[in-house]
Amino acid sequence: MADETRAAIIGVVTASDRASIGIYEDKSGPAIAAYLTKILKSPFHVVRKIIPDGFESVRDTLIELADKEHCDLILTTGGTGPSPRDLTPEATLAAAPRVLPGFGELMRQESLKQVPTAILSRQIAAHRGPCLVINLPGKPASIETCLNAVFPAVPYCLDLIGAAYIETDAAILNSFRPKQS
Repeated sequence: MADETRAAIIGVVTASDRASIGIYEDKSGPAIAAYLTKILKSPFHVVRKIIPDGFESVRDTLIELADKEHCDLILTTGGTGPSPRDLTPEATLAAAPRVLPGFGELMRQESLKQVPTAILSRQIAAHRGPCLVINLPGKPASIETCLNAVFPAVPYCLDLIGAAYIETDAAILNSFRPKQS
């Protein structure tokens, strides 16, 4: 059952070797935060992290955000491709072992409408107790495509896992919750 008494805590994690040491500006994390500000009506707080690519850094950050920061939702960006350092999906499964395969399937399906290399993407979603983790691609335009596809199911998923209650602005993005009888 969702917790309607508090603002949601949403982690935004950028996994990038170069952004984590300041070689280039992270644009993906701010794109996620801007998207949330645009579509959410309910109160929320964002906890941002920019970390290096790799298994341990991502796994440990997800566990910290879920267990110590009490995030209800964590959105990652980066590390979902086929290169050797792209280990975000593996790290996500180590931190949040209960996979929800429909999220990744739908994100790839929608992304394929934009670019044929979307088949290389390995995004997943899983949860660690009452915290849903969704892996997103690294490009801001792709992030919006993926979030538009899956976010209609996110509020109800959070309800089911016992996270904070969130509500979208139906004029921008209509989320689904079953009718109460």
